[in-house]
Amino acid sequence: MESPHGAALSAEGFGLEGPRGWAFHGVEFSAGPGSLVAVTGPSGSGRTCLLLALTGRMRSTAGRAEVGGERLPGRLAAVRGFSALGPVPGVSELDPALTVAEHLRERALLRRRFGGSPRSLLRPRAERAAASRAVVETALEAAGLDLADLPKAERTSVRDLERLEALRLSVALALMGGPRLIAVDDTDLKLSAPDRALAWHMLRRVADGGTTVLAVCSEAPDDALVVHTRPAGDQAAPPTAAGGGTPEDPPPGPDPGTARPTAGETATAAADDTTNRKDTADAIAEAGRA
Repeated sequence: MESPHGAALSAEGFGLEGPRGWAFHGVEFSAGPGSLVAVTGPSGSGRTCLLLALTGRMRSTAGRAEVGGERLPGRLAAVRGFSALGPVPGVSELDPALTVAEHLRERALLRRRFGGSPRSLLRPRAERAAASRAVVETALEAAGLDLADLPKAERTSVRDLERLEALRLSVALALMGGPRLIAVDDTDLKLSAPDRALAWHMLRRVADGGTTVLAVCSEAPDDALVVHTRPAGDQAAPPTAAGGGTPEDPPPGPDPGTARPTAGETATAAADDTTNRKDTADAIAEAGRA
């Protein structure tokens, strides 16, 4: 049974093929509501595209997936309605010129304008302001971001935030809409080992609170359900889920998420990753017309 908060996820032969080939393909896994799902794989294996597809921002072309009871690719708009993006390069990045307070205020205004009911707009202004403050405080607490610890408190510019602080802010902004699914890209990028542990602790708390978390990373924590992607040219067995997933174990041999690529594979992966990022805006626009 579907949780009133978290969204269950499942995929079978899930893939996305574009004019330049497969962004990702053959993805299979199943995760219950409130799960912590880590997406791993080498650069260029479609991790970000998979994240965007499972949140209704990109249209898949093969297989099937179900998110929160909604089938993909048919119900993209419905999935977008209850999912939220944390930091995703080129899609939902923080503005370095804005302060923390400005980001929070902007998101609160957008939530009131587009996320609330028409009746809520008729409530007294003071009541609406108090409700917005409560939402902000709850989201900041869930993300573990204490504004008093920042160099200039809420007036701190995003450009002056540490990497972990920026990650916490992005997650807090995503949580303000009360999503059932939150997706985070490059979770452990440029984080020290201690900060990486703190980041996963934060996301685990979010999942424990009932919100399903889908996080792209280079190294997954032991308690996450792990979904591996592979480079577009790899026609081996489909990616499988580990750490609590239902698919069978992968065949013996080097893990595609940790094997050291050759020079040619590295160049191909880099080219594919650049191509994927260039296609993201068009894919999102196309999804919006679905």
